[in-house]
Amino acid sequence: MFASPSQIIFTVFGIDIYYYGLIMAVAIAISIFAADLAGVKYFNLKKDTAVDLAPYIIILGLIGARLYYCVMDYSFYLRFPTEILAFRHGGLSIHGAIIGGFFGILLYAKRHNIPLKKLCDMSVIGLSLGQAIGRWGNFFNSEAYGSPTNLPWKLYIAPQYRQIPFLDNEYFHPAFLYESILDLFIFCILLYLLKTAKNKRDGNLTLVYLILYSIARIIVESIRIDSVRYILGLPVATFISICIIFTAVLLLIKNNISQTER
Repeated sequence: MFASPSQIIFTVFGIDIYYYGLIMAVAIAISIFAADLAGVKYFNLKKDTAVDLAPYIIILGLIGARLYYCVMDYSFYLRFPTEILAFRHGGLSIHGAIIGGFFGILLYAKRHNIPLKKLCDMSVIGLSLGQAIGRWGNFFNSEAYGSPTNLPWKLYIAPQYRQIPFLDNEYFHPAFLYESILDLFIFCILLYLLKTAKNKRDGNLTLVYLILYSIARIIVESIRIDSVRYILGLPVATFISICIIFTAVLLLIKNNISQTER
């Protein structure tokens, strides 16, 4: 059994410093470093390309992640609109981040005349590793947990963070941990594909990432109990993940067929 020690690391001049923000900063820094190494070694990109690209992805990714999250829980944010800017309170959606980050990559690719697919492939290497680290921010925020359990690795959730139907339960599945492990596994698969040169066509790596992450998200969503919106009886994240898998598989087939015909 384990439990979050606190949301706040320390307070400086009356300003609270949150674990969530620190972990996200570390995750972003490591993801940029990993992407840049991959860009130089496997994609013939100049050193620091990922560093130059990072502000585009970070800014648009954060905007996309926050807006997506707020839309999913729009009833709350319509009542408390100032909370939209309260990033320190948590509340970022990876699907929104991916959408926003993609537009950041697209903008950078056009400005610097670099192939979009190549930049996307480089970016997902860092993204998958960054996600594995960033998920631990949910641990300190006591969020993104799963259904009640009594397994040895159960997660204690304080009463104030429990979902209303589960106020009498103390221990839950650490869904954030499951996703963190799956993200790390995805990173290893992508790295394997790069090192073995089994993914030669630009764009394939990105599509493989989207498929694998969507499968991982469906698995985790089957355990989580904090979904606020449903489509056709499925949590929004599950529905979106299914759509992504279907689309990515079609694009993967198209990408390989088009390359073969050339």
